[in-house]
Amino acid sequence: MKTNIYKIVILSLAVVLFAGALYIYRPGQNKWTRITVVGDSQTKVAPDTAVITFSVVTQNSQAVTAQQENARKSEAVKTAVEAIVSNVKPEIKTSDYSLSPEQDYYSGKMRKIVGYEVKNTVTVSIKDLSQVGVVIDAATKAGANSVEGIAFVLREDSPAQGDALALAAKQAMAKAQAIAQSLNGKIVRVVETIEGGVPNQQPNSFNDYKMSANAAMNTSYTTPVQAGSLNVRSQVVLVVEVEING
Repeated sequence: MKTNIYKIVILSLAVVLFAGALYIYRPGQNKWTRITVVGDSQTKVAPDTAVITFSVVTQNSQAVTAQQENARKSEAVKTAVEAIVSNVKPEIKTSDYSLSPEQDYYSGKMRKIVGYEVKNTVTVSIKDLSQVGVVIDAATKAGANSVEGIAFVLREDSPAQGDALALAAKQAMAKAQAIAQSLNGKIVRVVETIEGGVPNQQPNSFNDYKMSANAAMNTSYTTPVQAGSLNVRSQVVLVVEVEING
């Protein structure tokens, strides 16, 4: 009797183990894996914003006089620029301001303050690129005596930014599909999408562009400025789940 019970128990265990083995190692079972790919796009587009940086610099033996003269000229510059580009809603802001002593050596040993310099740097952003030269001329005529740079950029909400990202995403998906097919599988779902970085635009810029106020007043020409094009680069990291036929 006991022998029969042992046989039944052993046979039952064998059946369970065999069934488990068939389930685990059943033929034709599909496998799952994840693939990570990177899509990269680079396009040339026209800029939609110009950023002009210029300064009003004044000097005087008295700090307060230099400061007051600078304030007067800076206000005149701001008013002149606003009048020129009032129809394109410019963004005008102070990007730097400094008041510093001018020193000279006294008797070859000691330094002596001989005057003061005040510098008020203003940044103007405009969307109408045809007005860049006009803004420079208006600012210098009103009192700006240093134009320190012009940069052409894209706004963050520019459609070109979205187009570049879409192109990068399509490239990443095409790579993922090619890999899945090579593994005899198919993409089941997209697990994660990561923007690899902000579109890397290299702004066209003109640095250290300088014109004296007197030179601007003695000419009737408009300063010519050409925007050119920008290189916009976008990157998308795509993680997909792939079912591989066994």
